[in-house]
Amino acid sequence: MSIDAQQYRVQAEPYYQPQGREVALFEAAYRNRLPVMVKGPTGCGKSRFVEHMAWRLGKPLITVACNEDMTASDLVGRYLLEGGGTRWLDGPLTTAARIGAICYLDEIVEARQDTTVVIHPLTDHRRTLPLDKKGELIQAHPDFQLVISYNPGYQSLMKDLKQSTKQRFTAFDFDYPEAGLETTILCKESGLDAETAAKLVKIGHAARNLKGHGLDEGISTRLMVYAAQLIRDGVDAGDACRMALVRPITDDADIRQTLDHAIDVTFA
Repeated sequence: MSIDAQQYRVQAEPYYQPQGREVALFEAAYRNRLPVMVKGPTGCGKSRFVEHMAWRLGKPLITVACNEDMTASDLVGRYLLEGGGTRWLDGPLTTAARIGAICYLDEIVEARQDTTVVIHPLTDHRRTLPLDKKGELIQAHPDFQLVISYNPGYQSLMKDLKQSTKQRFTAFDFDYPEAGLETTILCKESGLDAETAAKLVKIGHAARNLKGHGLDEGISTRLMVYAAQLIRDGVDAGDACRMALVRPITDDADIRQTLDHAIDVTFA
């Protein structure tokens, strides 16, 4: 059965504000069909960047949200019982390799290491995917590219990529944008005025300074966009900030009080 690649195309341009030369560098990686690893903190724009590049290149995009229960079969496919017999169903990685899509494995470090090994033959000169259960060896479509992302802040002995996996990829380091650029992003994403957006960014940067001092992660650009959307909808700025910026990231009473105070001062 043929697969309609059109269903996986990004139809409208996803807004993405470049921070450096990442767009041109990703295009160079794609021209050479090099696998790409995107590293950075939660909510800094990794997934939006990949979506934007798929749209920019005019290629189908198949995204997989990785998790610790994901098996190799979830990626490559499995046989299903059907009408007294069996039918093979391709997984997302197999589908991408067949149709020449960009396959994006989001937060790959969440997947078990024995699962991620299945991607290795697709990330070197072979560009193949063996379907052992089916007895088939897939030669990846010439347009196929593999992209993975993860948050280095969550690295541990139990949750990290093997060096044998890391060294198969080119890589980008992402971080939260500088204040002026982040303000522009908030305005574009929410329609909020620049003055109020700049205040949200100020609060966000104050929280990021607490990372490692009671906070595992700072306030992401994504959460700031949520707050901006609430304010744009008429929600009180203080309430919007507490709801979107503070309560999601910590249950620590002292840190909440510190950030709540920063909100009150900023929006006084």
